[in-house]
Amino acid sequence: MKRLNRILWGVALVALGVVLGLNVMGVTDVEIFFDGWWTLFLIIPGFTGLLTEKDKTGNLVLLLLGLALLLGAQDVIGYDKVWKLALIAGLILIGLRMVFRGTQNKQKNHKKPPVSDGKLNCVNAVFGAQDINYDGQDFEGIELNAVFGGIECDLRHAIITKDVVIKANAVFGGVDIILPENVNLQHTSTSVFGGMDDTRHFRQIDGAVTVFVEGACVFGGVDIK
Repeated sequence: MKRLNRILWGVALVALGVVLGLNVMGVTDVEIFFDGWWTLFLIIPGFTGLLTEKDKTGNLVLLLLGLALLLGAQDVIGYDKVWKLALIAGLILIGLRMVFRGTQNKQKNHKKPPVSDGKLNCVNAVFGAQDINYDGQDFEGIELNAVFGGIECDLRHAIITKDVVIKANAVFGGVDIILPENVNLQHTSTSVFGGMDDTRHFRQIDGAVTVFVEGACVFGGVDIK
């Protein structure tokens, strides 16, 4: 998906460069900076996100907002109505997503996450980065909070003997979780202009422990690898 995203952006930049070049040479006279041209910085990311990302809600809101602002810039509708309609549409979409989110990311043999008998170890990255490695160590769960920062949690060689919970919160930041191949995965997330991405080749292993990833993303993302 990320490769497709890069391809789409690459094609758009090449097309823009070609048009600008033809304009300079006098071959064409295409007006690039039309009224509301700046809304493309909302429309294009929203559209490509709908095609390339699993989490559609934030990208749909971004696309609709960009289209509404473009209509306002073109004097099709007044700006006073643009902001009201954008706010209403955003509230409806986010509300629907929160209502139906529980039906998503469900896998076969769905299990309930374990109830923690103590406080999870907490790692915070605020305007910075944290790299966590559990090589050869017992892992019993963790809470990861990235705020304008990034966290990488490497569990490939961790000792996981029972079901565990990972709480991952990304606010204008990102969290990467690298799991071993001998565990099962269940994940849920609540996201606004962000999302959780599972890039593992999903396979259910009978009798294996389960890692539960519970995410919250606000203009950020959680990647499970």
